[in-house]
Amino acid sequence: MSRTGWIEVVSGVMFSGKSEELLRRVRRATLARRRVQVFKSQLDDRYGIREVVSHDNGRLNAEMVGSSSELMQRVRADTQVVAVDEVQFMDDGVIAVANALADRGARVIMVGTDMDFRGQPFGPIGALLAVAEKVDKLQAICVRCGELATRNQRLIDGKPAPAEGPTIQVGGLESYEARCRACHVVPPYGGQTSLLD
Repeated sequence: MSRTGWIEVVSGVMFSGKSEELLRRVRRATLARRRVQVFKSQLDDRYGIREVVSHDNGRLNAEMVGSSSELMQRVRADTQVVAVDEVQFMDDGVIAVANALADRGARVIMVGTDMDFRGQPFGPIGALLAVAEKVDKLQAICVRCGELATRNQRLIDGKPAPAEGPTIQVGGLESYEARCRACHVVPPYGGQTSLLD
């Protein structure tokens, strides 16, 4: 490829339309006759293993990958657009992979949730945001107050999950709500008053 590539990151809270935006960008690239490959983390099996599926049921065929090295191995030499959904589940090596693909001329679209349920940076997203040429951060609507939602509220039996829970827990409407900063609640670690104690 003769032209310079770049990295695009679409991040934000769950239910904000990230996967829908990935589908839109991929469809436009396909209409422009670009050679496209779409990948998703093997950890995301909510709607099947061979598709990226948005919460509004938009669908696109995808290849499952378990690591950044597998991703790099599976990208064909003639691919012009590489899109990865649920990139927060990938290892930190995905940053070097994204840079290498962009350096060889590919348009790289990385999509994922930017914060975990505690409100902390999720996986490699922070570093991807730093190296990307284009960043779009999407918000949902807080289910509690109707303001812009920027946090993922994990629920267990309808109540906020405690901070000591696992960082990765794949789920949808049954396990998560979109909430604003004010409505987001994370019960502290073992009775501590904050994550900094």
